[in-house]
Amino acid sequence: MHDASPILKAVNLHKAYRKDAINVPVLRGLNLEVFEGEFVSVVGASGCGKSTLIHLLGTLDRPDQGRIYLDGSRIDNLPAKQRDRLRNRTFGYIFQFYHLLPELNTLENVLIPHMIELSLWRWWWNRRELKQRAIELLDRVGLSHRLKHKPRELSGGEMQRAAIARALISQPRILLADEPTGNLDAANGAEIIRILRDLNRNHGLTIIMVTHNHELVPLTNRVVRMQDGVTIDQQTINPTKALVG
Repeated sequence: MHDASPILKAVNLHKAYRKDAINVPVLRGLNLEVFEGEFVSVVGASGCGKSTLIHLLGTLDRPDQGRIYLDGSRIDNLPAKQRDRLRNRTFGYIFQFYHLLPELNTLENVLIPHMIELSLWRWWWNRRELKQRAIELLDRVGLSHRLKHKPRELSGGEMQRAAIARALISQPRILLADEPTGNLDAANGAEIIRILRDLNRNHGLTIIMVTHNHELVPLTNRVVRMQDGVTIDQQTINPTKALVG
């Protein structure tokens, strides 16, 4: 039971995609509340709408029907520039595929969000401070020895750790992780989850993680089960207060 209001709330979300001439419904009236400091896992069969939910919550896409609120203010219908600002400052994203630019080294890949957001003058003026923050993040995820390496020189686990550092560079309030261990072996997947748990427990980061790996569920605060585009069950595993501090 939570006394506070949710940091993120989805109300009656509907989303469909067109495949040739057919309209394929994915979300069919989904409701969800996420509270600050939670680590929520979202599970369900392939095609039930888990990734679509993450895209809508992070304003990467818009629902056909329904509403999404951040701190009580609606965000799904904001103008493009305001949604861009949310994606740059409020939300961090990790995907199954790492999306690192092959021509940039690890440090440069982590700095990409700032390179995109800032004007050339602001980037130049703040570059030392921003580079130091990126180096500290890469050290936190165990990549301080890989700053100058290109993605082709990194393992899958190292590329995902670089992607986590990139997601954190703008100091987001909410991290959205879509199958973050899906491309990794068991050892590297365990390391990624260890990093996410540390970010949640010791830094208070709110995390929503889609996963098909049910072994990861007990490591989170709460599991949300989806089926046919709606949530069918939610279960608290570890109270939030036990994980944040």
